Amino acid sequence: MLLLLAASIAAPLWAGTHSAAAFKKLQSLSGDWEGKDGHGMAVKTSFKVLASGTAVMETLSPSGMEEMVTLYSIDGDGIALVHYCPTNNQPRMRVVPDSDDVKELSFDFQGAGNLKSPSTGHQHHLVLSFNDADHIIETWTWRQDDKDIPMLFHLTRKKN
Repeated sequence: MLLLLAASIAAPLWAGTHSAAAFKKLQSLSGDWEGKDGHGMAVKTSFKVLASGTAVMETLSPSGMEEMVTLYSIDGDGIALVHYCPTNNQPRMRVVPDSDDVKELSFDFQGAGNLKSPSTGHQHHLVLSFNDADHIIETWTWRQDDKDIPMLFHLTRKKN
């Protein structure tokens, strides 16, 4: 019995899946980033690895908007996120990577906490594109009344 417990601790559920490589890519974003949105307005974000490496927290601060927090974690063969929005809802999204060579993660809506109805405004989709180690693009899709509005953020790693 003790041997089975030790084996389960040594080999996480996601071992051997593409989610492990994708999550390492998310962890590699740790630090401060800055850039512009699709309208040329300043945006800042930071990524921090938490909870012994099991979660990544992003704090996104677009110009003229309240900050938003997104928590990423491995979820079996995929990666899940919960987005904490100033609109007081908490969309949940998930992606299942299909390769260890991750160039893009496309998260799909799975539901939301505190969402009054599906037509209430919420973040519905996220595409995170890895251009290189110091450049990423985030494309968030806001959905309200069955209309999608993309919000684009071009980000560069801040050098100290």
